[in-house]
Amino acid sequence: MNKNTICLWYQHDAEEAARFYAMTFPDSVVGAVHRAPSDFPGGKAGDVLTVEFTVCGVPCIGLNGGDFFKQSEAFSFQIATDSQEETDRYWNAIVGNGGAESECGWCKDKWGLSWQITPRVLTNAMAQGGEVAKRAFEAMMPMQKIDVAKIEAAVRGEGLSK
Repeated sequence: MNKNTICLWYQHDAEEAARFYAMTFPDSVVGAVHRAPSDFPGGKAGDVLTVEFTVCGVPCIGLNGGDFFKQSEAFSFQIATDSQEETDRYWNAIVGNGGAESECGWCKDKWGLSWQITPRVLTNAMAQGGEVAKRAFEAMMPMQKIDVAKIEAAVRGEGLSK
């Protein structure tokens, strides 16, 4: 077991979520599935209790803990993308599998987990600071899924109202 592993709470379908992530993202895999040795608040003996999985190289454990806690935007995976095609692929996979769109590159999967699908052109512009960051940020604010071409235009200073 890794020294530090992210533990994500699911009501009862951690294995389904882990398999979806493994099919969707590179460097992702489902590992061991552990069944409960006896009844527990979220299920019965023999039910899947935990699932070890990796998302984009990040080790995780999915815990089927019942409906006591819900996911929130306080935790999210941020997935860096290199093109509009890659941004679209991840965004559409999450939203198209029962998820929901949100603002500024954020979406939620059908299990309530938040994802930031973030093109590197945006994070690079923000890292530059100054007017470039301001223009990129202002271009991003009205977006749901990030439009790479609009961010690139903002970085170049195109499309500004005079």
